[in-house]
Amino acid sequence: MPDVEQFAFEHPGYQKLFHFNSWRVAMLNHIHELEQNEITYVEAHLLSDEAFVLLEGDCTVVIATVKDDLITDFKVFPLEKHRVLKVRKGVYHTQVLSLDAKVLIIEEESTDQTNSVRIPLDPEIHQSMIHALEALKNGL
Repeated sequence: MPDVEQFAFEHPGYQKLFHFNSWRVAMLNHIHELEQNEITYVEAHLLSDEAFVLLEGDCTVVIATVKDDLITDFKVFPLEKHRVLKVRKGVYHTQVLSLDAKVLIIEEESTDQTNSVRIPLDPEIHQSMIHALEALKNGL
């Protein structure tokens, strides 16, 4: 049908599905690098907000508090299926995905490495992030 299109992405990782003018819709499926023990950085997009919609599985968005380019704390936000979570521009974040996770992402088409900043997780900070995730799982 020329007036409508359907999109799907069934492979691991991130894939842009389509864009229109200044925004794009993408899919993020489970990928090894986004398992809690494998995450190596948090990132902030400097020019735009980003929205996440959980379609399947589990996804937790981790927000890092950063002061003077150092991570000082983490907050964790489990996505609820079919609800939108918006991360504001300039907020450091990452996602932790279950094996069956499928997340719809809506963001500016221009969002890329040139207008995003990453902060690597050293082992102590990474362990702090894991503790925050474990506390969420245990209802603490």
